[in-house]
Amino acid sequence: MAKLRVHSFALSLDGYGAGPRQDLEHPLGVGGPALMEWFFPTRLWRRMQGQDGGETGVDNELAEQGFAGIGAWILGRNMFGPVRGPWPDERWQGWWGEEPPYRTPVFVLTHHPRHSLRMAGGTEFHFVTDGIEAALRQAREAADGLDVRLGGGVATVREYLRAGLVDELHLALRPVLLGSGEHLLGGLDLPALGYACEHQRMGERACHVFLRKRG
Repeated sequence: MAKLRVHSFALSLDGYGAGPRQDLEHPLGVGGPALMEWFFPTRLWRRMQGQDGGETGVDNELAEQGFAGIGAWILGRNMFGPVRGPWPDERWQGWWGEEPPYRTPVFVLTHHPRHSLRMAGGTEFHFVTDGIEAALRQAREAADGLDVRLGGGVATVREYLRAGLVDELHLALRPVLLGSGEHLLGGLDLPALGYACEHQRMGERACHVFLRKRG
C-alpha cells in the first residue's frame, strides 16, 4: 500500500511548527519564516520561484527527496488559505498563484464543501468534508500506487499522527526558538503510537530527523 509521508516539516528547538497569529500577512505565523530559512537558499526553492541558482547541499537533497514518488498530497485548510468558516466565494485559489508546486491531485481537509479546482501544471484541489481517513483513502486512489505526502499544517499532522496513519516523518529541526505558536508533538506519545527515530543527518541550516512507524 502507498505510504503516507511527511517531508521537510520545519520545527523550532522548542517544538513549534508555526508561529502565533497566522493570517494573510503571516501565513506561517509571527516569526514562522525563521523555520524555513533552511529551505529558502536551496536550488529547489529557487526553481519553484522560477529562478536560477541556489544551493545543492544536504538541505536541497533532502527537500528534493520529498517530491520523489509522490502521487497525491493532503493539506489542512490553513495550508490552502487564510479563509475561515464557510467559503464566501471561490475566488481564493491558494497561496501559490496560478501554478502551484504540487502537480498532482491535492486533497484539502475542510468542514465546508467547495467545488474542485484545477490549476496550471497538473495540480487539482479537491475539498474533503468527511474527515482524515476519507481524505487518505481518496488520495491513495488518486496516487495510483505512488505515495501520498501530508503537507500540514501542524494540526493536520497531529491528527494523522494521533491516528497512527503517518508512515514516515521527516523533521527539519531549526536552531531557533519561537516561544509560542502551534506545537507539533506536545501530548503525543510517539513510542506508544509505534514511532521510532530511524536516523538523522546534518544539513547546512537544519538537522534532519527521520521517524518511521514500526510495522
